[in-house]
Amino acid sequence: MKLLVTGGAGFIGSNFIYYEMEKHPEDALVCLDKLTYAGNLATLEPAMEDPKFRFVQGDIADGQFVEALFREEKPDIVVNFAAESHVDRSIEDPGIFLRTNVMGVQILMDACRAHGVSRFHQVSTDEVYGDLPLDQPDLFFTEETPVRASSPYSASKAAADLLVQAYHRTYGFPATITRCSNNYGPYHFPEKLIPLMITRALADQSLPVYGKGENVRDWLYVRDHCSAIDLVIRNGRPGELYNVGGHNERTNLQVVKTVLRELGKGEERITFVADRPGHDRRYAIDPAKIERELGWIPETPFEEGIRETVQWYLAHETWWKTILSGEYRNYFKRMYEDKGRGSL
Repeated sequence: MKLLVTGGAGFIGSNFIYYEMEKHPEDALVCLDKLTYAGNLATLEPAMEDPKFRFVQGDIADGQFVEALFREEKPDIVVNFAAESHVDRSIEDPGIFLRTNVMGVQILMDACRAHGVSRFHQVSTDEVYGDLPLDQPDLFFTEETPVRASSPYSASKAAADLLVQAYHRTYGFPATITRCSNNYGPYHFPEKLIPLMITRALADQSLPVYGKGENVRDWLYVRDHCSAIDLVIRNGRPGELYNVGGHNERTNLQVVKTVLRELGKGEERITFVADRPGHDRRYAIDPAKIERELGWIPETPFEEGIRETVQWYLAHETWWKTILSGEYRNYFKRMYEDKGRGSL
């Protein structure tokens, strides 16, 4: 069987590629990635050694390119990780999010229909549900929770999900969707919370935390997420939506303190900066459906996952230092220093 994995040079996509190589070595894998700011070809260096793996650089929103690729590769399954995914960047420039996250999905699905792909899987996010109140810990997002996006990013992902569901209903399109909670683990781009805190703590820099650090997220170790997607694409029911959560709710401040403890660093460098617009208060996923139907459960406790993540960043300094030496520094300065969100 051949899998086309879009966005496979990014964080979750690359981890999924390595998971599939380990669990299903008989399958061929094609990675399509545009290599925008968060796509890093160095992430896929180990995969390049496998003769059943091929990397292709390209844009899922380029219809002619996608059609030619499908004609050449004839994939059996398409797993779409390709997305613009950073909320702050979506506030700065919503247009690129709509092009990739909505139009790109439509182009992929049309190619799947034209070439008889047996399963299209859309990797989505719990952010499409909006947020939950901090004072009602018994409330969770379920698959029946209405979509209520808070940012251009989450709105673009919600639109894509609705389009996937419409294609299934209109055309009988064999698609599935997963909506996951916050992932963490190896190869996480250093602008995101956990790797940002790790890399800045290692450099003895200040650790910028939005607001008072009270926002709550449900953290999912990336390998657990990959195992869930693998189950869904092989055993999930076409047309179904599955929530994937980690049962690991933590405030942002708790996450930062956990990282510091693991690194043996003090908390004196934590700096509270002005909150971002529309910052969701709490995300919490109820994964009962995927547990009940497919037998999936997250296996990695948060403290263990953080330990493994910290050890990975310690062992792969060249990977993240190369990223931090480039354009990212200009982005970080623009988002935090130029907007007066705190001294860094």
